[in-house]
Amino acid sequence: MKRQQKNMSSSLILPLTILTVLSFLSLAIGHRAQPCSEEFLKLAQQKNLSDCKTLRTLGAEFAWSYHNVTNKSIELEIMFRATLPTPQGWMAWGVNPGKRPEMIGTKAIIAIKHGDGTWKIDTYNVTKETRNGCSLLPSKIAFVTNMSVEQKVANRNTMYATLVLPSEVYNVTKLNHVWQVGYDIEDGHPLGHPTTLRNVDSTEVIDLTDNGRSTGQYRSYLRSVHGVLNIIGWGTLLPIGIITARYFRVFPFKWEPMWFNLHIGCQLTGFLVGITGWAIGLSLGHSSRYYTFHAHRNYGILIFTLSTVQMLAFRLKPKVTDDYRKYWNMYHHFLGYGLLAIIFINIFKGITILEGGVAWKWGYIGNLALLGTIAFGLEVFTWIRFFMLKHKQGHKANKNQPEPEAN
Repeated sequence: MKRQQKNMSSSLILPLTILTVLSFLSLAIGHRAQPCSEEFLKLAQQKNLSDCKTLRTLGAEFAWSYHNVTNKSIELEIMFRATLPTPQGWMAWGVNPGKRPEMIGTKAIIAIKHGDGTWKIDTYNVTKETRNGCSLLPSKIAFVTNMSVEQKVANRNTMYATLVLPSEVYNVTKLNHVWQVGYDIEDGHPLGHPTTLRNVDSTEVIDLTDNGRSTGQYRSYLRSVHGVLNIIGWGTLLPIGIITARYFRVFPFKWEPMWFNLHIGCQLTGFLVGITGWAIGLSLGHSSRYYTFHAHRNYGILIFTLSTVQMLAFRLKPKVTDDYRKYWNMYHHFLGYGLLAIIFINIFKGITILEGGVAWKWGYIGNLALLGTIAFGLEVFTWIRFFMLKHKQGHKANKNQPEPEAN
């Protein structure tokens, strides 16, 4: 009992430490506004716009300047730039008067690029019907007083607009703004945009009075925390625990009781770290009301369920003397190996969703290669030792066999 309590207390330290460090790191990084490019800055200065920043998705840039017209309204001049590499498509920027920055409810300015290279810019109200597949048609937005679009550099398109925002609805210190890029149009109207993570995350709450400081990008950093915790917990510590049990319990090495302490320690710590990352993932999925990565979510729920069943073995496993212990061992082993396969698949799915690039992908491939090399080496050593012992026992049996009597 004391040994189990010791394992529990020591296993709690690592996940709490990892979570604390990553959480503070995400908060520290999350409020920094990235400066815009030198070219875009010069363009903003030509338009007498005082501030600019690089938005965190789609390679977009944003510049602005504002002043109070009356006590009830604020004039906001904006410039938005995005890349549109296709012959036709659209780019959009808008503000949302609701409680959160999201597509539904946004008052948008959308510039549409036709196949012949001409542009059309208009205002649109994005509603739930749009999300459900209805056509997005132009509608007048009273506070947009001026707008234009031009292509300064190949595929780099810039939108200008002047808005007179009612101050009782829009707060420049906490302005919900949304930006987007789509590549399909039909009869001159914009169609749906891609549903990759960078498209889904193209929203934030911006403080126009504080160099564009953002409070809406915490989700992207929480996703990174979610990925790191799951890679450490599910994808690293659980495999180490399985390797320990397979090769250090009885054969080829018998480290009693060290193997058990290492096995339970790795499994319990990996489980706690993993469910922390899993809980963050559920929270992120809940906050993204209109987009869900169904396969990744379902695999995550399955991993949590199966790993919980495996952890119950810590308390519910039968005694060594029980007749059905061997069947329980078979179930425990095969469920563990199957769980690992699902974990590996889902981690790579998550890396693809995050669009983490080669660093995340090859980093985890390197991690798996290291664990696989260790397991392969131990497996080869196990079989070599097994055949050596079998040969030795056979030789000893032949030596002890009595010689036949002479006639």
